[in-house]
Amino acid sequence: MELISPTEFAKQKVLAVQDYTLMTAQSVANLFRKPVYFADIIQQADLIGVGSLPIVILSGFFTGAVLAVQSANTLQRFGSITLIGQLVSLSMVRELGPVLTGLMVAGRNASGMASELGSMVVTEQIDAMRALGTDPMKKLVAPRVVATVFMLFFLTILSDLVGLAGGLFVSKILLNLDARQYWSNAWQSLVFQDVFMGLVKPVMFGFIIATVGCYYGMTARGGTQGVGRATTQAVVAASVLIVVVDLFVTQFLMNVLKYK
Repeated sequence: MELISPTEFAKQKVLAVQDYTLMTAQSVANLFRKPVYFADIIQQADLIGVGSLPIVILSGFFTGAVLAVQSANTLQRFGSITLIGQLVSLSMVRELGPVLTGLMVAGRNASGMASELGSMVVTEQIDAMRALGTDPMKKLVAPRVVATVFMLFFLTILSDLVGLAGGLFVSKILLNLDARQYWSNAWQSLVFQDVFMGLVKPVMFGFIIATVGCYYGMTARGGTQGVGRATTQAVVAASVLIVVVDLFVTQFLMNVLKYK
């Protein structure tokens, strides 16, 4: 790795933030311009959504199960073991469902976008598209943004459901609790604020995953090694941004929705 001065390093990072901001603004603007590549959107939705189903289902189910196992000991000390359903539902819907689903999809798809677009850049396919009069941002980036935001929304809902099922499995099989009481507590504990918070986050996380993956792919340089670096950086940046944005979004929504 080449050594550079702190000033030059800071300039590079500021320039990267500027380029990323411009790309995200352009990708949003492209959503309202024709042509709309519906076939590409559907193809990306299949790759991102259907392809991520196994890992989302597994992570959601075992997260709900682990929540039930970990909370059972503490709740037993206070004689509130029957509140496991409430704890699992609130934790999954408000926080763990959106965040874990976002991280799983980021690890799988942000890297895929970066490697795919980076390979197109280093093999000059992007330049060929521009020479033929096709806007790469419109053709390549916009469909991925739309598909990721759309599919992550429903993947999060699915993760929440299988997480509740995982908690039910532990409650019924290991703790011998009543399944009907578990579902009743899980359902009745949720209010509008919880569901709203849990469904706003995946929209923002999906936008972050797609734009970060596309940005690192479109800016890849240096042949196959550059593509490898872009793939790694895309996963790291998307995961960190998801965690950071989650904190600020949670705090903001808790103030706006007036949690008590």
